[in-house]
Amino acid sequence: MAPIGPGRHSQPAGFLMTLIEERAPAFLAHYPPEVAWDEAFPVVSAPAAFAASIARFADRPCLDFLDRKYSYAEVGVLVDRAALGLQELGIGKGSKVGLFLPNCPYAVIFFWAVLRVGATVVNYNPLYAAPEIRKQIIDSGTELMVTLDLTAIYPRLAGMLDGTPLKRIVVCRMADALPFPTNLLFPLLKRSLIAAIPDDDRHLSFARLTRHTGRPAPVEIDPLTDVAVLQYTGGTTGVPKGAMLTHHNIIVNARQCLRWNVGVEPGTERVLAVLPLFHVFALTVAGTLAIMAGAEIILLPRFEIDQVLETIRRKRPTMLPGVPTVYTAIINHPKIDRYDLTSINRCMSGGAPMPVEVKASFERLTGCTVVEGYGLTETAPVAACNPLIGVNKAGSIGIPLPGTTIEVVSLDDPDRLVAQGERGEICISGPQVMLGYWHQPDETARVLRNGRLHTGDVGYIDEDGYVFLVDRIKDLILAGGFNVYPRNVEEAIYQHPDVAECIVVGVPDPYRGQTVKAYVACRQGSDLTEAALKAFLKDKLSPIELPKSVEFRDSLPKTLVGKLSKKMLLDEERAKAPTA
Repeated sequence: MAPIGPGRHSQPAGFLMTLIEERAPAFLAHYPPEVAWDEAFPVVSAPAAFAASIARFADRPCLDFLDRKYSYAEVGVLVDRAALGLQELGIGKGSKVGLFLPNCPYAVIFFWAVLRVGATVVNYNPLYAAPEIRKQIIDSGTELMVTLDLTAIYPRLAGMLDGTPLKRIVVCRMADALPFPTNLLFPLLKRSLIAAIPDDDRHLSFARLTRHTGRPAPVEIDPLTDVAVLQYTGGTTGVPKGAMLTHHNIIVNARQCLRWNVGVEPGTERVLAVLPLFHVFALTVAGTLAIMAGAEIILLPRFEIDQVLETIRRKRPTMLPGVPTVYTAIINHPKIDRYDLTSINRCMSGGAPMPVEVKASFERLTGCTVVEGYGLTETAPVAACNPLIGVNKAGSIGIPLPGTTIEVVSLDDPDRLVAQGERGEICISGPQVMLGYWHQPDETARVLRNGRLHTGDVGYIDEDGYVFLVDRIKDLILAGGFNVYPRNVEEAIYQHPDVAECIVVGVPDPYRGQTVKAYVACRQGSDLTEAALKAFLKDKLSPIELPKSVEFRDSLPKTLVGKLSKKMLLDEERAKAPTA
């Protein structure tokens, strides 16, 4: 499959400058002086980039997990040992290894260890319900899964060893990742949180996997064609698909974002990683970028506002990547005036549109400029961002990152570029754009056309070259930065015997950006209630997918050909919204 973009992977740097001169894009006038749009980023594999950081920052702190600290050298040793253990299991090029983990040291160690042996990481949300996990295992061909020995996580994987490609589970002890003496007290005081793990050949402990010391055998990797990560997304249709991100995709996007963060001092920054690393935005901005910069990654296993604020107070992070709900929770905390947040000097917001009032309030509180970015899983993910220095337009997703071209094409004729200011579909080309969708050639051909990734988003470019989103073609719901697929929710609702019809949509929410609403028509004689339906769905959907409201109707609107009409319901919701 050919990489997209007009020669982005193979053309010399001069080609990019020629492209600039020919198109003379307006955004160049707003580029930071220290950043060149045509910068030639080196093409290297993820293991090579990781090894360079380990060598350069060996003595610097790398991870801080609930006060357990690891230096870059220590993380490098653990990655080598994990990679050696993976090779002993026969994991290598072509293998798919799933990470079913919250933010913890194991998530970082195994991400780089899997890439070290040439295998592909498949990221899983540990909050997923069992049907979603099973579908993703089968679709991706995941043969090995890495998880924790916690009752909140492991049991959902236990049943996946039968009837799927999954052959073995590596189980990591939570206690071993904690500092002394918490590591000794955890098994005693938190016994109810620890899962019982079968003693069989289908389960392997982290200690056993990493029992041998030494370096793994070298693996030849082509950064431009070898897939580093299968990142599942709704793409432009709402049906989950695995975006194939190459080694070059993930490393170049981290470097693009690093260059965009003008003034970063390698080896001195501290990144607060409260966004989950299985999410592509956090994976790049809080994970890979941090490693490239020799930053200390302060890992929090989940978002709890009191813990976040106390961590900022104690550990003084300098960078806080977040989704709008993170910033909203911070500014609305009832005791926010007790916390000093002035250590934070760089904030990149992504995952969902950033409300203008939230951005302004957070900036007043911290003195830190929040820059809103834009991207998709298919772009690894960042494609555009407002500059940290210069014109930062509220409501805009900014200007293209180095090496990235953003164009707007006609909604009626996708081969025709529209005029400046005219609305159309946003298209992206650049070195961070995926190879395509795993085992989905038709979908790949639909979104990768004429050297462009068709995003399914409607927007326009203003006279200064800044990009604005105005609507979404796709039905994907963005709730707190997470993708919610309406079809998955609808399928779960349809499992209730009283449900005749249902439609799931995303409706505006002041905290999450969007939230899930279900419209349901029941079978005649049913007395189904909202509470009963939510109780029925509890073990079938993750908390973020559970409908926050359910509206029962005698019948649901349909098109002239008899199809359920989501558009009519969305129009109703828009009509209810208060006017400015």
